[in-house]
Amino acid sequence: MSQPTYKIIFMGTPDFAVPGLKSLYNDNRFEIISVVTQKDKPVGRKQELLPTPIKQAALEFNLPVLQPNRLKNIADELKKLEPDFIVVIAYGQILSEEILSIPKIACVNVHASLLPKYRGAACLQAPILNGDKTTGVTVMLMDKGLDTGDILRQEKIDLDGSETLEIVHDKLTILGASILGDTLTDLAEGKIKGQKQNEALTSYVKIIDKKDGQINWSDSAESIERKIRAFTPWPGTFTYLKGKLVKIIKAQVIENNSDLITGQIFSENKELLVKCGQNALLILDLQLEGKKATDSQSFLAGHHDSIGQKFE
Repeated sequence: MSQPTYKIIFMGTPDFAVPGLKSLYNDNRFEIISVVTQKDKPVGRKQELLPTPIKQAALEFNLPVLQPNRLKNIADELKKLEPDFIVVIAYGQILSEEILSIPKIACVNVHASLLPKYRGAACLQAPILNGDKTTGVTVMLMDKGLDTGDILRQEKIDLDGSETLEIVHDKLTILGASILGDTLTDLAEGKIKGQKQNEALTSYVKIIDKKDGQINWSDSAESIERKIRAFTPWPGTFTYLKGKLVKIIKAQVIENNSDLITGQIFSENKELLVKCGQNALLILDLQLEGKKATDSQSFLAGHHDSIGQKFE
């Protein structure tokens, strides 16, 4: 006897959602009957309209794509599809109760944190910023709150303190996709039930803006180094030197108890260092506005007068 096929409406937008879509598409337990994603957005200097990563993947699989301004505009259309599941991975909008009530079995979300820790948008960056030893993914039932639904399954990964946002993103998107299919079928077959989140352990993380990448040199070297990794590749971390923007791409914490002022540039062994609120940062890679990225030795060779100057 063949396994049942569950009909799925998939909702997602960025690269993070693509492995989840692919895993369900390639799993004969499921049939993706529609893909819902955000509108094409202008990108780059030319502001060229480009499809979302999920739209690109859906078109490769010849899946029907919907791109509403608001989900309520297609609620009736989605109801007619009579899905067993709506699966959401980083779609970008909170689902209304009308949408949540559509599937026969459940609306299920894959969230990139170990809920109830780090509800909200910046869940990938938060464990790096806070120096956590672990992070992970949660597959959860959806309700009308922000990441407040019952937990179906969680998987974690260890962090060693060297990971960038890109590394954590790639690990968690694969991890989430790997447990999604079995979680859906286990739920449909009554093998698992949702577990309430512990509200006492709840924390929220806000959306990160490009301006959040500016470095405050009064912070400790440890926290600045974590910020550099958490914001790589986007939005990046930056500072200013004599009015010019300087991107700080990679750095290393160095013990330093000197009485230099915070943000002051100094050099040891022909390397560029910056005094922080606590300790100092050895700048390994940086990029001056209008120039190519370079290592600190090469930067100092061409900007020796920056020693003693202050990053703002």
